[in-house]
Amino acid sequence: FYFLEVNTRLQVEHPVTEAVFGIDLVEWMIRQAAGEEVIPATPLVPKGAAMEVRVYAEIPHANFQPSAGLLTQVTFSPDARVDTWVETGTEVTPFYDPMLAKVIVSGVDRPAALAALRAALEETSISGIETNLAYLRAIAASDLLASGKVATTALKDFAFRPESIEVLSPGAQSSLQELPGRLHLWHVGVPPSGPMDARSFARANALVGNAETAVALEMTVNGPTLRFHTDADIAISGAHMPATLDGVPLPHDTAFAVKAGQMLAVGAISGPGQRAYLAVRGAFAAPEVLGSRATFALGLFGGHATGTLKGGDVLHLNPPATRPPLPITVSTQPAPLTRDWDIGVVYGPHGAPDFFQDEDIADLFDATYEVHFNSARTGVRLMGPTPRWARTDGGEAGLHPSNLHDNAYAVGAIDFTGDMPIILGPDGPSLGGFVCPAVIARDEQWKMGQLKPGDKVRFHPLPRPQDPVAGPAVKTVPEAASPILAQRDDGPVRVVYRRQGDDNLLVEFGDMKLDIALRLRAHLLAAAVEEAKIPGLIDLTPGIRSLQLHYDGAQVSRGKLLGLLDEIERNLPAAEDVVVPSRIVHLPLSWNDEDAQLAMRKYQELVRPNAPWCPSNI
Repeated sequence: FYFLEVNTRLQVEHPVTEAVFGIDLVEWMIRQAAGEEVIPATPLVPKGAAMEVRVYAEIPHANFQPSAGLLTQVTFSPDARVDTWVETGTEVTPFYDPMLAKVIVSGVDRPAALAALRAALEETSISGIETNLAYLRAIAASDLLASGKVATTALKDFAFRPESIEVLSPGAQSSLQELPGRLHLWHVGVPPSGPMDARSFARANALVGNAETAVALEMTVNGPTLRFHTDADIAISGAHMPATLDGVPLPHDTAFAVKAGQMLAVGAISGPGQRAYLAVRGAFAAPEVLGSRATFALGLFGGHATGTLKGGDVLHLNPPATRPPLPITVSTQPAPLTRDWDIGVVYGPHGAPDFFQDEDIADLFDATYEVHFNSARTGVRLMGPTPRWARTDGGEAGLHPSNLHDNAYAVGAIDFTGDMPIILGPDGPSLGGFVCPAVIARDEQWKMGQLKPGDKVRFHPLPRPQDPVAGPAVKTVPEAASPILAQRDDGPVRVVYRRQGDDNLLVEFGDMKLDIALRLRAHLLAAAVEEAKIPGLIDLTPGIRSLQLHYDGAQVSRGKLLGLLDEIERNLPAAEDVVVPSRIVHLPLSWNDEDAQLAMRKYQELVRPNAPWCPSNI
């Protein structure tokens, strides 16, 4: 059949006319309005075939209700014509038409145009909010469209089953995470994120046949309620969160099958532990942001969209490559959870007698600490004995003896913020001005994720590995109880190499004072190390008079790294012979705004009411 539409305004379908006739209708309208003749004297002849689809901010399986929010990633096919108003970072509001883009393709004939459409849709991705992209792909791949027998009512009966899970309620704090997280950005303050309990995370993935690093859902305190729109195999590991499928209780730490349409309800934790992990065979689909799919909740990026789950969110799934029968044999054992924890740590980077008294370090390894209720992925606060401290204050770095000039932290560091120790988590700060007497060993860090308020914690020092320095230049410190690995006193400035966990080194220059020459020395070392391209280096993070090196011990040993650093440091130019690029930073005219006032009030109420700069440091 044929129909004729007469309309004096452009419609969304007009690009297909332009594609087959090789014309620009907008240009025609403008020229015609200017009084020009635009209609060719000879009849236009169409060439080939064209197709167009409209991408909408809509949820097809929810009666096409519109969605709104921040577009965290937008990618279109370079081989298609795309008429759009959106890009990565666009905020889609609920106040206007939800159409995001028109994708137009053409070919020598209809089959060629359809093939081009399918390819263009596969190359198109929009993340952050729900769209009809999966729906369009399903239609384009269907026999319905290939046959050409499409009526205006055809889609009414079109069977569409999205590979997705709908979030009915989000739980206390649920987020998609990935191992090893977001690396190589520590120097600009972006933390790795990733699961707080990597052991339980890896086990949940293994139970459904995924790689241990695959994207899975971390659930804290209590879990979400989810409706599955596709068949899936899932497993929950970690702390015991009682779960039901359509009201029927499910076994914990076991893989099981879910059918499309079923509802999974994950309850509050029963017993010890703080977090559980939900893995789906094939893994959750999420876009890479800064090199990882892990969620950084405070940064509002990563994961499925812009942080932790919210009611109404939609989680997408990767179709599994294979479906071996359940259960899958897993070699690892469930993480042993308790309310009384014993955690192995590496002594350093700061210890006695420089910062603490010997009795303070003895207390650290003898005392029983209690987990504070005000704990999160950024850090776990502990309550325990108050240090005696080796200093009366922090010198030029501050009034409290815990203060020092800012240096890089390690994940798992026990950071004394004043008199309170805080275990720094995977979403914690990269830089700070407080002493850290110990760092949780890498294989013990999973325990951080299961510490719950009221739990008891004891730390024990792990033996210092015997890792000789590759080269005679640097003087090692033989005492196993010292946080200092090596030091050099015969150069322009004193250099101290401190151990910082089992995969970080902290290099410090000179005395504890503000000196631009020391800052320059740290800068020169960072530049020289980067230029040396030492295998296994993950991050280089400078402090005021220090440099942290995060490394992979499987690629470079600590001893070899110490030797290389000493050789590089000895060949650095003198500070007076160096010119470095500089810039001018224009500060705001006034700091006296609402956010600054709120920060000062919170500091006075929660941190140090009697600080001399309270109630205002403006």
